[in-house]
Amino acid sequence: MKEHFFRCVIGILLLVLYNNVAISQAVQFGGDKLQWEVGLNIGPNFFFGDMGGNRGLGQRFIKDINLSMTTLNKGVYVTAYPVDWLGIRAVAQFGSITAADNVIKNHSGEELFRKQRNLDFKSKLTEAYIGAEIYPLQLLFNSYGDYNPRLMPYGLIGIGVFHFNPQGSLTDANGNKTWYYLRPLHTEGEGFSEFPNRKEYSLTQMNIPIGIGLKYWINDRINISTEITFRKTFTDYIDDISTTYIDPSLFDKYLSPQNAAIAKQIFDKSGNIVADPRLASGYSTGDKRGDPTHNDSWVTTFLKFGWRFTSNPDRNLLKRMSCPTRF
Repeated sequence: MKEHFFRCVIGILLLVLYNNVAISQAVQFGGDKLQWEVGLNIGPNFFFGDMGGNRGLGQRFIKDINLSMTTLNKGVYVTAYPVDWLGIRAVAQFGSITAADNVIKNHSGEELFRKQRNLDFKSKLTEAYIGAEIYPLQLLFNSYGDYNPRLMPYGLIGIGVFHFNPQGSLTDANGNKTWYYLRPLHTEGEGFSEFPNRKEYSLTQMNIPIGIGLKYWINDRINISTEITFRKTFTDYIDDISTTYIDPSLFDKYLSPQNAAIAKQIFDKSGNIVADPRLASGYSTGDKRGDPTHNDSWVTTFLKFGWRFTSNPDRNLLKRMSCPTRF
């Protein structure tokens, strides 16, 4: 699966490079002013799903950032600029994501369900996408020849593919933690005949990156950017949690004895984690395990380093990279 994914990544990169050259030759607004940029990006990942989060009632996006679960993302990109206000970007990125219920701090009691659930996960994350960078001020002031500032805000939207493979942990009596891949354990009965609506999820999925950024030109070739990118996904199983608890006897029916034994321990790790009379010491078949109404996602805050080159460099670029006279 991983080898197939990387072949897809390479294919996407080659395709976008070929198409960029073809577009620049065919569309008159680009012509011989086509510019290319290559660069590196690095930054923290923040996961948003059913697991973990922050104090209070579980929410989505910024409110549920848990800094202790921050991971690192890094990647490379190539961008073609047929005109000043538009860039066509191809990206390959590598990182990881993680979340855990036991790190949630008790504040108002609304977070106790997640803390009592006591699940955790981690996953390596590989992503590739093609996106469009849009520079609104360059588009707005396109008719002014002196408008080419050092500081340039932009928006991003694209389409991509990512690969994940969640693992959950079990801790023995001596405190030793062992991680197990969760998809083969079918922790919510995915693929079992008793649950026809719970299909076995794919580890390779499509996503839609959406972001905003701010680029600063150090000189006519080198720039740095800061960017926040959110991924809209179409799966609720990045953290292997989505619906309800199942009858653990089903694991014996569908899994090998070894996997069934692990699944019974890892699908429900609740117990006397939270001393609260409102919570039982465990969960029963059909009890809520996750929220299927929202898909999982993650956000990355990038620091990007880019180098731009062109066959027809503009030697007056630095002179124009200042505030226009009308401002």
